[in-house]
Amino acid sequence: MKKTILIAIALFMNTVLSAQDNKVTEAKFNVDGVCGMCKSRIEKVLKIEEVKLAKWDKGAKIVKVAFLSSKITLDSLQRRIASIGHDTEKFKAPDSVYANLPKCCLYRDGQPTH
Repeated sequence: MKKTILIAIALFMNTVLSAQDNKVTEAKFNVDGVCGMCKSRIEKVLKIEEVKLAKWDKGAKIVKVAFLSSKITLDSLQRRIASIGHDTEKFKAPDSVYANLPKCCLYRDGQPTH
């Protein structure tokens, strides 16, 4: 009987810990961009196992994400986006990467926006 109770407690604790590991966190943050190509690029870089949902709103310049916070951080998601040429509210894209974006995707220094 005692062994059965211990096994039941162990299974319960395992279930609780697994549920905590899979906690989905939702967040929104600013991401610069101007067109449909930007949208595709931003959403594509977030298509990773840890991200359950990523949608960038071109008009609002905001990305909404739902991610496994036990596996990845919001900062690391913003760094991923900056690494492909799009400034976020926390991280600026490297100038060399930004300069290689298609002309219609340039959003800095008074570039025309769509």
